[in-house]
Amino acid sequence: MRTYIGNHEAANAAEFEELALGFDELPAGIDRDLFRGPLTHETPEERAARLDVAREVLADLVALGEGGDEIAAWDALYADALTRTVPFLRSARAAGRFSGTGEAA
Repeated sequence: MRTYIGNHEAANAAEFEELALGFDELPAGIDRDLFRGPLTHETPEERAARLDVAREVLADLVALGEGGDEIAAWDALYADALTRTVPFLRSARAAGRFSGTGEAA
């Protein structure tokens, strides 16, 4: 028997779960690029503006969490952790190890 989710055939149980549950989708409410930065280049002005907004959003999440909203508290922890990460592709490009063609430089 074949199992399809949308136009995709699930080859095994793990693939079925991934397709059915949509693991690739972002969690609602958190924009990872806002906190960690985009994968592409951003100007110093764009970075400053993004960080200002990220600080405000993080402060709001912390305040909601301290007010008893457990989801906001977890979102604040996740967002705060994202501020200390560098996306792999961006760090590889900065180190000159990625050409942008899918192959190592």
